[in-house]
Amino acid sequence: MNAQLRGFLVPVVAIVIFLAFWEWLVWVNQWPNYKMASPSDLWPAFWKFKELFLIYGWQTLWRTVVGLLLAVVFGTLLGMVMGFSRVAREALYPILVGFNAIPKATVVPVIALMFVGADNMNTVLIAFMISFFPIAVSVSIGLSTLEPEYRDILRALGASRMTIFWKIALPKTLPEFFGALKVAVTLAFIGTNLMEIVEPHGKGLGHLFDSGKINADYPLMFAVLIALAALGILLFYGVVLLERIFAGWAERGQT
Repeated sequence: MNAQLRGFLVPVVAIVIFLAFWEWLVWVNQWPNYKMASPSDLWPAFWKFKELFLIYGWQTLWRTVVGLLLAVVFGTLLGMVMGFSRVAREALYPILVGFNAIPKATVVPVIALMFVGADNMNTVLIAFMISFFPIAVSVSIGLSTLEPEYRDILRALGASRMTIFWKIALPKTLPEFFGALKVAVTLAFIGTNLMEIVEPHGKGLGHLFDSGKINADYPLMFAVLIALAALGILLFYGVVLLERIFAGWAERGQT
């Protein structure tokens, strides 16, 4: 089978099997939709609130992407500083680990109170805060583990630090960077959704989920979760596409 066709069919078949198993599980246990909505309960919710799903879905997506882009820029720069400087690495690692250990659910209300009414900024800020850590660490590890003999040879040939970075350090770091970016995508969505739920006049799919909870509309709540999963998958495969373009050489053929 063609590799590209298989790459498309396998995930689609897996999703269909998952949905069928979910439907069967609800039917066998005779669960009411307030306990566990089935996939067949979700389409009416999607259709009933289709305009809200489009509007709120776009708001969630663009704010997540902006927060993720900020995390890429800041995380990459911070990772470069730690990767090239052992002193900076030893100084910053404990701070980063401590910051990352703080549950972001406790940070969200603080940010919401600090910037009351700034819905977009709050949401972007949380998406950024929750997703930059893996990027910074991956870039730092990739650069700090660069083989010294490569640098020595290039320096002996008269190469500058910038040349060493572009020719050796950057390509070596790309696989780790994209691996961390795949993790950061899901984390950014978590941050966005948390803020959208907490904001009293929030927007986005998190706000729609909270509305479903307040009105005890359980199919709507499950439909929002599926919409978030779909957006996460879309953004994840966007990262996969970028990885194939810029770091496709790192892939190894598998059967």
